[in-house]
Amino acid sequence: MRFYINNEHLQQQIEYPSRYETANLFKSTVVVFSALLLFLLLFTPFGVYEPEHKMNYFFICALHAFSPALLFYLYFSTLNYFRRKKQLLANWSLLREYLHMSLFLILAGIASFLMRDLIYNNAYNWSLRYLWEEIRNCFVAGIFFYFFLRVVSFYFQTKQGSPFVLQFQPLKSEEDEKVASSPLFITTQVKQDDFSLNIDDLLFVKADGNYIELTKSTNNKIETELKRISLSQFETQISAYPHFFRCHRTYLINMFKVEKVTGNSQGYVLSFIGTEEKIPVSRKQLDNFNNCYQQLRKPNIA
Repeated sequence: MRFYINNEHLQQQIEYPSRYETANLFKSTVVVFSALLLFLLLFTPFGVYEPEHKMNYFFICALHAFSPALLFYLYFSTLNYFRRKKQLLANWSLLREYLHMSLFLILAGIASFLMRDLIYNNAYNWSLRYLWEEIRNCFVAGIFFYFFLRVVSFYFQTKQGSPFVLQFQPLKSEEDEKVASSPLFITTQVKQDDFSLNIDDLLFVKADGNYIELTKSTNNKIETELKRISLSQFETQISAYPHFFRCHRTYLINMFKVEKVTGNSQGYVLSFIGTEEKIPVSRKQLDNFNNCYQQLRKPNIA
């Protein structure tokens, strides 16, 4: 999910993914090198003719593993740099991934071909035949490892979740351009506990047994109030306001007040302007949260 936001928010949200992508790319590079080295040592997949070797077979395998691993890191770190620079982090698809992987494998094959004189005593090192063989071998091995790593990555992300920052465009209500709405009267089980509430000031509501804790932003000042009413009862009385969303069994939020969304496959974490408190979105509510966001965003899309 990516939407345009102001420069300050954009900078905050790009910096974290940048550090995370670099660390993740380095880990992936180490995995690529280790997996290729182990594969070459165990299976010698493309044939070995020892009289041609200029060095021990282990070092040949290490070079054949190191070359694509280094190229992998350089290629995708450069790609990520330009994607961040042009703000195209979300402009990605499976087709683009396949195209970039194909280009990377071609470059890896060319790199292996250029190393032949360093590794082999062969009069035909610079022939088109060996160029084709190196590119073909890289595609055979690369496609296998690519889908293997995709399956492994998907498994661990499903089990544990990978942190990320959604580039979330804060929503804007139609009331933002108007005079604040009149206070909403909330009734409780005890008449003297009834109260009025300016719904536009409300950031989020937290359940506390038979009470709720209201967190509001009034004149850029955060205020918290405790009221004797259950969260479910309160939610029922503000059902006419679709921008209030039950993101968790103990939290109700004002979608118009969400500043930033971070999280992983286990759930999101919401940030609000003016307060350090983080509000969770439960895993069960992820799809509902996304749907609610899209519905509220539609009137604001030019």
